[in-house]
Amino acid sequence: MSAERILDDYRSGTIDRRAALGRLAVFFAAAYAGAPVLASKEAPTFASKGLNHLALRVTDVARSRDFYVEHFGLEVRSEFLPHNCFLGCGDNFVALFRSDTAGMDHFCFTIDDYDPAEALQRLKDAGLESHRVENRVYFKDPDGLEGQVAR
Repeated sequence: MSAERILDDYRSGTIDRRAALGRLAVFFAAAYAGAPVLASKEAPTFASKGLNHLALRVTDVARSRDFYVEHFGLEVRSEFLPHNCFLGCGDNFVALFRSDTAGMDHFCFTIDDYDPAEALQRLKDAGLESHRVENRVYFKDPDGLEGQVAR
């Protein structure tokens, strides 16, 4: 199962938000925990140290904040209602962004020695669609999902 399939199931109403988040968490945890599988014997573009954060588009930030605090014990780190909220989840966080349509905004991997200019160049050299917004560097995966790299 792919992350895109999970999101398609969520968008179509086949699964609810809780199920989608659970499946995405398992999907990314399994990918992180497994041995690296490379198409070639070359080193990966980056050696991810783990999932940094997950950013979600939600239709009501306060309602979603309350849901994750009540049911999963996440802690509010900062919020600028009604626009966004950042919830602590151990060393990681979940960002909630106000949107007319719910879904995943992006995911972010932690990498060592993060330098935005260097990260952008490495992604481009690897042939990945990528762009930079201030000190943040984003890329598209094969299904068009947006990812980010950070320290």
